[in-house]
Amino acid sequence: MQLVSLAQAGHPVTSDLLNAEVNFENLQPPTLEGLDLLQAKKKRAPKSEPEQNGNPTVQSSVTANWFSSSTSVKKVSLTSVTSIIDGLKKLYIQKLKPLEVAYRFNDFVSPFLTNSDFDAKPMVMLLGQYSTGKTTFIKHLLRTSYPGAHIGPEPTTDRFVVVMNGPDERSIPGNTIAVQADMPFSGLTTFGTAFLSKFECSQMPHPLLEHITFVDTPGVLSGEKQRTQRSYDFTGVTSWFASKCDLILLLFDPHKLDISDEFKRVIASLRGHDDKIRVVLNKADQVDTQQLMRVYGALMWSLGKVLNTPEVSRVYIGSFNDKPINEAATGPVGKELFEKEQDDLLTDLKNIPKKACDRRINEFVKRARAAKIHSYIISHLKKEMPAMIGKAKTQQKLIDNLEDQFVKVQKEHHLPPGDFPNVEHFREVLSGYNIDKFEKLKPKLIQSVDDMLGYDIPELLKNFRNPYD
Repeated sequence: MQLVSLAQAGHPVTSDLLNAEVNFENLQPPTLEGLDLLQAKKKRAPKSEPEQNGNPTVQSSVTANWFSSSTSVKKVSLTSVTSIIDGLKKLYIQKLKPLEVAYRFNDFVSPFLTNSDFDAKPMVMLLGQYSTGKTTFIKHLLRTSYPGAHIGPEPTTDRFVVVMNGPDERSIPGNTIAVQADMPFSGLTTFGTAFLSKFECSQMPHPLLEHITFVDTPGVLSGEKQRTQRSYDFTGVTSWFASKCDLILLLFDPHKLDISDEFKRVIASLRGHDDKIRVVLNKADQVDTQQLMRVYGALMWSLGKVLNTPEVSRVYIGSFNDKPINEAATGPVGKELFEKEQDDLLTDLKNIPKKACDRRINEFVKRARAAKIHSYIISHLKKEMPAMIGKAKTQQKLIDNLEDQFVKVQKEHHLPPGDFPNVEHFREVLSGYNIDKFEKLKPKLIQSVDDMLGYDIPELLKNFRNPYD
């Protein structure tokens, strides 16, 4: 739009114009001739009911109308949403990315962000042991099966499946989807071909998928299988998706409440995303009221041992499938409880697009803080290295005593200990680098990020409010 305004103001449109100093405050907005006429024609156009083969089209499902109903989310112009996203893109390239590049943030913490990461639709990830109803849950919301979906009592989903909106029904292999520039999955290439062969994207035209993308995951294994069957870093992949998702649903079955070692590691990898986690006790109509009470208590006890938080997790109880609730087991009180719980969970899902804008900013600020702490750690390690003799010995000593170095950085810069990265993971990555080759602390880059957090982002929020408010 700025380029159009400059062209209409008489400036020659060249590559130099993008870098030239232009007074945008006095620049007139672009004039778009004929737009009023087109809008008037559109308003006058009669609304006819679309037909297929002479028959009216089938009414869309209840879930499909969530985001178009007057009570859920108001209509928002795309320009309002993209203004904030474009502002974040600009701030990332100008102020945050130089800091990430200087201290190799992409190798240690998270790959560099691309435009598709900012433009991606909100995502919901489903995690749980096999046969807890993850694929059935997605099918229940879509009111139809997605391409490549397999449902059964045995471990059926053997891959990560991203269910998203598309022009036609098809499955796209992982290697193809990871290299597409308009998809936010390029960061998954770091997990190698072994993972990408177990990753695919299912596209289908659906009104609900226009607002939300679902991530269906393989069932978390238990026993000996969990040590032998994975050919890729399952915990690392779930952690990557967790950072991109807006909601994480942990599904449990009343008959499978044990939390295996792999599931424990997966839940531990969700650290820092506690606000996104929701626990769902699925298939709850398979037990009677007395058993359900005991199952709920056992689940809360198991989660308390794993989550390590004093707060009580929100657990939704229900039976998320297309079958009617089994009233013979639950009774009329149980049926009413399930309906209320399902409504609460669906309300959570409805609010995802409304909160997506705030979530984007929240994740961006979280990333900026992580990048700052990472730069402090790297520059501190570089400072501890000797100038000439004994570099290899000193490097090994620093890696072995990494916890002590973290404490030193924390005290020197007055940083909260909870914001520091995982010591074991950091040590593992650091052992492959020569610390002496790292950059010293660059105060200008740090100051630039501080200015972004202190002034630029608040200014962006002031000029462009959350369009859904």
